[in-house]
Amino acid sequence: MKLLTLLRRDQDGAAAVEMALALPVLVSMIYGIFQVGLLYQANAGMQHALGEGARYATICVPTGSTCNPPTDAQIKARMTSKLFGKGDGTFTVQDPVVGTGYRDLRVTYVKQMNFIFFPGPSITLNRDKRAYVVI
Repeated sequence: MKLLTLLRRDQDGAAAVEMALALPVLVSMIYGIFQVGLLYQANAGMQHALGEGARYATICVPTGSTCNPPTDAQIKARMTSKLFGKGDGTFTVQDPVVGTGYRDLRVTYVKQMNFIFFPGPSITLNRDKRAYVVI
């Protein structure tokens, strides 16, 4: 009985046990915050690419004595070149949808979340922008 009482009062190693229990939770939470930060970075990159594509779609590209609006392939290439923040996700730049007086631009980002000890959900971000063009 005396030995059991001594073991209950002994505090040696208690901090190590607490750290062993709390550290994996803390590390996975910090890594999760980092993963969410990557999503915000990808969102900012998508918005930047859409803005650049919309600006480029509204300009007139000089060709000799006239000027022509940029082609869909040129707009898509411009948007693709301006993307940033990829991380380990996948960006998809859709071809512009031509309407009467406008082009709809769209970028999609898909990322499988990872929280070290367990996989997270797959997150899909979609961003659209309408660029009004002179026909």
